[in-house]
Amino acid sequence: MEINKLTISKIHQGLLEKDFSALEIAKEYLEQIDKKDKSISAFLTVAGDSAIFQAKQVDKLISEGKSIPALAGVPCAIKDNILVEGIKCTAGSKILESYSAPYDATVIRKLKDEGVVILGKTNLDEFAMGGSTENSAFKLTRNPADFNRVPGGSSGGSAAAVAANECCYALGSDTGGSIRQPASFCGIVGLKPTYGAVSRYGLIAFASSLDQIGPMAKTVQDVETVFNAISGKDELDSTSADYRYQNIGSDVKGLKIGIPKEYFVKGIDKEVEKVIKETIKKIEKQGLKIEEISLPHTEYALAAYYILATSEASANLARYDGIKYGLSKSKKDNILDVYLESRGRGFGPEVKRRIMLGTYSLSSGYYDAYYLKAQEVRSLIKDDFEKAFKKVDLIFTPVSPTTAFKIGEKTKDPLSMYLSDIYTVSVNLAGLPAISLPCGKINELSVGLQIIGKPFEENTVLKTASFIENLVI
Repeated sequence: MEINKLTISKIHQGLLEKDFSALEIAKEYLEQIDKKDKSISAFLTVAGDSAIFQAKQVDKLISEGKSIPALAGVPCAIKDNILVEGIKCTAGSKILESYSAPYDATVIRKLKDEGVVILGKTNLDEFAMGGSTENSAFKLTRNPADFNRVPGGSSGGSAAAVAANECCYALGSDTGGSIRQPASFCGIVGLKPTYGAVSRYGLIAFASSLDQIGPMAKTVQDVETVFNAISGKDELDSTSADYRYQNIGSDVKGLKIGIPKEYFVKGIDKEVEKVIKETIKKIEKQGLKIEEISLPHTEYALAAYYILATSEASANLARYDGIKYGLSKSKKDNILDVYLESRGRGFGPEVKRRIMLGTYSLSSGYYDAYYLKAQEVRSLIKDDFEKAFKKVDLIFTPVSPTTAFKIGEKTKDPLSMYLSDIYTVSVNLAGLPAISLPCGKINELSVGLQIIGKPFEENTVLKTASFIENLVI
């Protein structure tokens, strides 16, 4: 039995039947990390001692005959922009290199209540700004399917860790595709929940109106289990919704699926398009109704997203000033010099680029032309989805126009990197739920199908994804 390839339900069953202990599982995963992560570099911090302690606590409950939740003893990894008390949280940036989290994020508190085993923190693009995990200040994460290719980003470390069986599941964050795109590139399942379905308290902010924490795992059922545990209202996050996930069974008959014509145009790799369309044909043969729809403002989504996201980032990252916490090596007496030196040393090129773009968009004389106009486009994109969802139940699109690209291929051209988000950013602008589901391969590189749902209808998204998962396999 290869313990590190088991699903959450199989681990839970094995613990109850005493086929193995939580300690044995934790040690197996830690050995896997020790053996494989030198090549992949998915982890920034491995929390071996605390993982062993958490596993022993679960074994104690089992030995005492007490019932345990579904996630108890299941090893997971956490993206390094989500706070776990007592463990370093760098957000992939030099400016937070020595920062240790003083408290747990709400999602971590909920997972700890379930008795999970946290193996460590995973690599990411600095402050979650990037689509390849090449922007991390500390290391370069590689795709487990091909070490010469990127794992996607910004949750590339989480995706690579799951794909390499270095954890059973992981948490990521998604601002413009940062769960779905790496899930697609690494051949796993990644859910970006409805905005507000999962608390953001304890998530280091990039763009507060777009950020969302979500689960990444090898199966849809595992993603559903984790989402059920972390979702819901949180008094510490005023944007969180009073929401309870409900499983609605597996029947997908009669569902209407919308295929936006704007997503299959020039720019998409022909092989990716072929895999996606073949999957849609398989689904249609199973009785689901396929209908072409239009999302007419799609062409403006990327531009609007990068104005809004960078504007919010320029405000959120102003707190890193070298005074209260984070990097502060300046010995200057002038406070402005302290700010400039700390940020100059602490922030990487991509973060600086986005701060400058955002500050420019918000500046006097340009606010109306850029930021306000982008907000108006955001409203139009949201209206597009609302009109589409009056006709269909779900929308199917590619996750990315390509499979995982080679390391270094896009780093010299930021705009080509931004284009990797072309199919994912609209979902964040509209605050919708969406999942990335592996549906095929091209030369051993995974292709992801994106399933977009109505707000707070993760149950419809997940049951359809589960149906397709079984169909494709």
